[in-house]
Amino acid sequence: MFRGCCNNRQMMDYGMPFQGQGQPMMEQQVVEPTITKCEEKEFYHEVPHVCPIHTHVINRHIYKHTYTPQYTCSEENQVCNIDCGKCSNYL
Repeated sequence: MFRGCCNNRQMMDYGMPFQGQGQPMMEQQVVEPTITKCEEKEFYHEVPHVCPIHTHVINRHIYKHTYTPQYTCSEENQVCNIDCGKCSNYL
């Protein structure tokens, strides 16, 4: 942003003397009063800031116990002999 703040120019009337037939005489150079120009400047600076953020994670392991029946089976073979006697009974 620029703003003029010091425009203080003073106006002075310097007449030029004439020589003879209406031609101006050459005189020494006249230095006018200094005009001071003020400019205001704004500078923006980026300042980085570090904001540490820590996250702590809790892992909760939950065990649900389930029961599944597992059936087994066994088999037994038994032999029963019905013995009506000896072969001598048929003689």
